[in-house]
Amino acid sequence: MTTRTARQWNPAIRQFFERLTSAGKPCKVAMTACMRKLLTILNIIMKRKTAWTNLSDA
Repeated sequence: MTTRTARQWNPAIRQFFERLTSAGKPCKVAMTACMRKLLTILNIIMKRKTAWTNLSDA
C-alpha cells in the first residue's frame, strides 16, 4: 500500500515506475522494483539521520 501511495505522490518513484512500465515491464514487476527503491531510500534516511525532503531527488 505504501508503494501505491508513493507511486501516486512521490515524483522520484512515479518517474521510476513510468520508466519501467514504458520499457515493457509488467505492473507487478515495476511495483516490486519501486518497493525496493523505496526501502533503499528509507534505509539511507535512517543511516544519515536526515529528513525525507533532503532525498527527494535520490
